[in-house]
Amino acid sequence: MHGLVNRSVQCFLRDTYGADLWSAVAAEAGAPSEGFEPLMHYDDSLTDAVVDAAARQLGKQREALLEDVGIYLVALEPLRRLLRFGGAGYLDFLHSLDELPDRARLAVPDLDLPDLTLHTLAPNRFRLDCAGPRPGFGAVFAGILRAMADDYGALVLIDAGAAAGGVEPVGIELLDTSFAAGRGFDLARPETG
Repeated sequence: MHGLVNRSVQCFLRDTYGADLWSAVAAEAGAPSEGFEPLMHYDDSLTDAVVDAAARQLGKQREALLEDVGIYLVALEPLRRLLRFGGAGYLDFLHSLDELPDRARLAVPDLDLPDLTLHTLAPNRFRLDCAGPRPGFGAVFAGILRAMADDYGALVLIDAGAAAGGVEPVGIELLDTSFAAGRGFDLARPETG
């Protein structure tokens, strides 16, 4: 697994639950106590061990923890900006998701993200299929979709489904595109004084 993915999980745990929890998870999983290097690659089993140890330590289901990671990722401004380039509204954003892995690889060429396919089931009802190299990406994307709905001010129901044939489906029902005021976004970065 790419170190950037592992580092994201590490930062989520440390920022959300504190350094002591991260230390306990790292010790249980056999992860480097100083943390992951973002540009290195690690064995996939170590990533699984970290996620499983964190879920045990927190008493959470693995999928719920991964969904929380997805929500956390949207709070990181660089990723939020990458996602917001998908469109002016939530519906535009949804239709741009199949391009997201390629956009991410422009920044990090060796990042192995799942293939994303959006299916329109009915007006305002969709299914996002995540066909990833490892299980769990569907839950992460469910969190990303929830957080982005808030960011756009949309009212959306998200339902992460059970994996079948290496594909993790995420159900999306768009109830209201302008339910609340979304967070401001400008293509140009704000100037710092």
